[in-house]
Amino acid sequence: MTLYSDPAGADSHRVRLVFAEKGIRVPVINVRSTERLPDDLLSLNPRNLIPMLSDRELVAYHPHIIMEYLDERFPHPPLLPLDPVARARVRLTLHRIEHDWYTLLPHLENRNRGANLEKSRQHLRESLISSAEVFSAKPYFLSDEFSLVDCTIAPILWRVDFWEIPLETLGKSIVDYADRLFRRPAFRASLTPDEQRMRPG
Repeated sequence: MTLYSDPAGADSHRVRLVFAEKGIRVPVINVRSTERLPDDLLSLNPRNLIPMLSDRELVAYHPHIIMEYLDERFPHPPLLPLDPVARARVRLTLHRIEHDWYTLLPHLENRNRGANLEKSRQHLRESLISSAEVFSAKPYFLSDEFSLVDCTIAPILWRVDFWEIPLETLGKSIVDYADRLFRRPAFRASLTPDEQRMRPG
């Protein structure tokens, strides 16, 4: 099993966080999302998408597919509920987060100056603030247990200051939730040197 990961990308970070939560150590090859994969890998991943997981005959290159595959292959600790209804709710929440927040990453991560960057910052800020009540409802996002949803939100909150959206301006419930995530040993283990520099101290 080998993970091809962007050391600064939120999509790659959430996959690395799942590995860390499961206590799984695998070779990680750093590939910037802006770089072209080697030809032998490009034939397996023609869309040149990172992160990419290679595991024997499987090549997976969508973050949520990789994360669910890891949770099924390494079931302890579980990061999805066992109950089918609860599992469906988690998947709906993941879909909403990906649609509302992760679609902003091309502008936020590339830091292209201009209207799209500022609009993306504003959209993310407003969307997070409007969700503040949800962050305070349970210890983790809509749950008493850490899940794939938290693995997906944590990289966003880790980066907001770097994207010039001060975390402390988002409200106490979000700051407290972020602190719970950032203090988890697995979260600290998931950080690359690039990511550590995003929130010094």
